[in-house]
Amino acid sequence: MAEAVPVRCPACLRENGYTAPVFPCACGSPVNPPLDLSAPPLLLTHRTWSDSWVTVRCTACGRESEWPHPEVGCGSCGTVVRLPVHPLEQPEGGTGRGAGPEATAGPVGPAGSAGPAGPAGSGRAGGPADQRGGAAGDAAAGAAGARPDGDPAPIPLPPTTAAAVPRPAFRPVTIRTARDAVATAALYLRWLGFQDVRQPDGRPIPSAAVDLRAPGLVAQVDPTTAPAGLRAVECVWLNGLTASATSVYFSLAGYTEDARSRADELGIPLFVMDLTGMPQPVNDPADALVGSGA
Repeated sequence: MAEAVPVRCPACLRENGYTAPVFPCACGSPVNPPLDLSAPPLLLTHRTWSDSWVTVRCTACGRESEWPHPEVGCGSCGTVVRLPVHPLEQPEGGTGRGAGPEATAGPVGPAGSAGPAGPAGSGRAGGPADQRGGAAGDAAAGAAGARPDGDPAPIPLPPTTAAAVPRPAFRPVTIRTARDAVATAALYLRWLGFQDVRQPDGRPIPSAAVDLRAPGLVAQVDPTTAPAGLRAVECVWLNGLTASATSVYFSLAGYTEDARSRADELGIPLFVMDLTGMPQPVNDPADALVGSGA
């Protein structure tokens, strides 16, 4: 396990302990983002989907994959900072650039999406493998498919414009109990592409939300008859932030207006489930997740 490192909050100057999460590579070896402790943490004032991912190379097999960018919240004032990561060292003859803080604005990929090994970059749903390189200003050239000099485009199409991930139709399960709601949410997450979705042991309590976990994912299922509120949405976001994972929320009774507004600000996908067991996206992050998959 990686050692805890001190991270000083730029707002209140309190030191917070942080341990970089370890993810399993497709080859089975543990991988963790190499933190650049010589650079100061970056204050996170606006969250975007593309900035939430960083490319990390497995030291065992050389595979490059997209993982959540390391972030830490201050335990005193609540300020969230993003930790710089060492750029990828390109193999001899490579022209691409690693995914440091300045290079994470464009590429988008789900946690655990592994691409081919080598300097060709990591594969992503909705587009071919690309070579990491260029600056964020090359986004227009990336959308066109190639740069004028003939090099591969550094930035793939964003998930909102890329073709939807082909998958069979979801087969809903009728919801009669709180356990059914949790099981339906777990099935839907697997259908989206999240692997090893774990359900809690025991019977769900009808008056309480239930957590679901998977590599790179923290989901909460609310089987109650009251709309999910602002506090519930912020709690699942904080849980995802702590685990450096994507946060997703499922509700049977929908959401309050404050909860939906806050989810849009934080980029949290919201789904509502009816008694037929068919989850429906209710905001743009949810639409993007359905379109791109895990």
